[in-house]
Amino acid sequence: METNKRMELPASRKLSVKELRSDCEKEIFNFETTETLEKCTVDMIGQKRAEKAMSFGLSVEQSGYNLFVVGPTGTGRMTYTQNTVAKIAKQTRVPYEWCYVHNFENPDRPLVISFPVGEGLTFRRHMEILLIDIEREMRTAFSTDQYEKKKRRLFDDFRRQVEEMWKEAEAFAANYDYKIEKTQAGINTIPLIHGKPISKAEFTSLSDEDKRLWKEKEKKLEDKLQETVLQIQKKEDKLRQDVHDFMQETTSHTIIKLFKPLRTLYQENHKVLDYLDAYFMDIIDHFHVFLSDEEEQANIMSAITGSRDQHLQRYTVNLFVNNKNLRGAPVIYETNPTYQNLFGKIEYQGQLGNLVTDFSLIKPGALHLANGGYLILQAAELLQHPYAWTGLKRTLQTEKIYIENPNEDRGLFPASAIKPEPIPLNVKVIIIGSYYIYELLSRLDEDFDKLFKVKVEFDTQMKKNEENSWKMACFIKNYSEEEGLLPFHRDAVADVINYSSRLVDEQTKLTTRFQDVTKLLVESSYYAKQAEKPYVEETDIRKALYEKNQRSNHLPERYREMIQQNTIMIDTEGERIGQINGLAVMGTRDSLFGIPTKITAQTYAGKTGIVNIERETAMSGQIHHKGMMILTGFLSGQFAKDRPIPLSASITFEQTYSMIDGDSASSTELYVLLSSLAEVPIFQGIAVTGSVNQWGEIQPIGGVNEKIEGFYYICKEAGLTGEQGVIIPYQNIKNLMLDPEVVKAVEEEMFHIWAIGHISQGLEILTGMKAGDIRTEEGSFPKDTIFARADERFAKMYELAKEEKKDS
Repeated sequence: METNKRMELPASRKLSVKELRSDCEKEIFNFETTETLEKCTVDMIGQKRAEKAMSFGLSVEQSGYNLFVVGPTGTGRMTYTQNTVAKIAKQTRVPYEWCYVHNFENPDRPLVISFPVGEGLTFRRHMEILLIDIEREMRTAFSTDQYEKKKRRLFDDFRRQVEEMWKEAEAFAANYDYKIEKTQAGINTIPLIHGKPISKAEFTSLSDEDKRLWKEKEKKLEDKLQETVLQIQKKEDKLRQDVHDFMQETTSHTIIKLFKPLRTLYQENHKVLDYLDAYFMDIIDHFHVFLSDEEEQANIMSAITGSRDQHLQRYTVNLFVNNKNLRGAPVIYETNPTYQNLFGKIEYQGQLGNLVTDFSLIKPGALHLANGGYLILQAAELLQHPYAWTGLKRTLQTEKIYIENPNEDRGLFPASAIKPEPIPLNVKVIIIGSYYIYELLSRLDEDFDKLFKVKVEFDTQMKKNEENSWKMACFIKNYSEEEGLLPFHRDAVADVINYSSRLVDEQTKLTTRFQDVTKLLVESSYYAKQAEKPYVEETDIRKALYEKNQRSNHLPERYREMIQQNTIMIDTEGERIGQINGLAVMGTRDSLFGIPTKITAQTYAGKTGIVNIERETAMSGQIHHKGMMILTGFLSGQFAKDRPIPLSASITFEQTYSMIDGDSASSTELYVLLSSLAEVPIFQGIAVTGSVNQWGEIQPIGGVNEKIEGFYYICKEAGLTGEQGVIIPYQNIKNLMLDPEVVKAVEEEMFHIWAIGHISQGLEILTGMKAGDIRTEEGSFPKDTIFARADERFAKMYELAKEEKKDS
């Protein structure tokens, strides 16, 4: 009992004109032209899944819920993302501003302070005014009579004490008959006899005892002078310290009143209070910078390095992120996501052959500007820049933005480096990319799914219904007004919608790749303007499509010309055994066209099985190899129930010189193989497309419109006979959006299109003979059928094989 029965399949039939394309009903539009259409706002058409995912991802506040927008270009994914994010951002509060300031304790680690919106600029101005006030008050304080008197008193006390010390030293020297003489070269001690300096000759004439006594006196005097000089130096050191303390005390008393209002104003911001304390102490420590007497500055603090302006730079504020002009959260679209453009940078200046920097040269990146809001990036651009993806992951994981130079260790010039305090991160990152990049990152980067938990997927097609047709009309109106195009007549709108269906090769769908639609709008408006029309008509749409095809029609024209000249041998009339026209698609993305290919088969007794000549010559791919093996499975299942089939056969695509792949010609190969086996001729005016499974069931293929049209134009140039046509899988009926010229030819019965579900149905159309693929109760195929003839041929081959085996 047979257990594997063939599933019920639709009967083969010739398609009617209505089945060849699905035109938009113009009656659904109640406007004459889009100019009279009421203003309508359409954010996104046919992307409800993406809209829900986008809304969800932008609403979740927890970390890791960043978005990856997936879809092909031209679907409006970028425009929709920007518009949606902008709307939500307007309803979100403006984030904090950030300022970098000098770290007085550790200058290589600049500090960052946050402020509510608008207060960052206010704080910078306060600090600018504070510095001006300090300079003014300091100049005033150090130029008053009171300051000069107190300072003079310190110096007078010092001079008085020094004079007393010298008087004491001079008295000591007089007791030992010596006189002290101070010169620019130093201190001289002169011995005296009777109050008069002793000459060198007199000293030489003294006795040895007297010389010894004078030397002892001189030694005691030198000890006394050394002690006196040491005491004076201590007094000088104390004077310097007293003057320094006095000036610091004066500075403190002078400026402390300037800090009190600021401490009151920023009493809730502890970081500002700490900064003001450090600022205050640094001014006191470096009061000399504010002295007006440059000579006095140099004398008091000669060891200071750097200019006065460079030193005063430390008291400024680097307003790092200023959000004063924002109305809601920031939305940043970074078109060039290099590492520095994303994470900020530290600039350098040349100084004495070295590169130096400070907190004022820290510049923000896109993450800083988007902090508290949204950052939009293109995946392809992001992954092209070294360190950018790794840095973005680290930043999202730590929730802090570090400003570093990843190539600093490779620098060719010496540079002084700083490491700014990181800024806390609160940002929603939206990356836009292709399916390929999404799958690649998801598969190869274990952190990707943790950081980008929301996938926003844009589809390439949507349902063709009245709602979406109206949305398309609104889109056409809005786009034409924005781009300065002519209005579109409702007939033209309907034709644009039909073209949208053709782009996705499906009667019940419309494309969401509006980039392709907008090209048609621009070009049809151009031709309407050339014709001085007030609006775009249906004929302008047709002309735009015709001209578009003409611009990229070189290859199909050249191919058809070679067929017409019989350089490529394609028969569109007559009958041939073991020969058939298969259909394929060639071209580029914007210029696809169908071409017929002659496929031939030879069958003979042997054991080699089916030989794929393309495979043997390494000119076919794996999918094509699979299709050939399916043929073997079908033949074995049909004809090797009771005996093996000693078959040798060769199949080839004639006049093909490039790689062949895909299984859309597998049914065609089976037809030609059965034709050769049964020795039944095939009508050459009928071309075939469709793949087949091991049960002989026809399966759908792609590019059905291009394949039909390609064969139609070949037949047209050779001369339509009324018997030509194409056989397609019945599943591809919904994909038909044929050119009106082809539809008209079918309507006039000059060209035909059949839809089938099984190989037997196609055989009967191609040969005009019954297939007879279902065995009778006796187990044989019906007489005078293709399968019966093929079975008889296999029986003869089997007998020949038995005799050959017996003879050997």
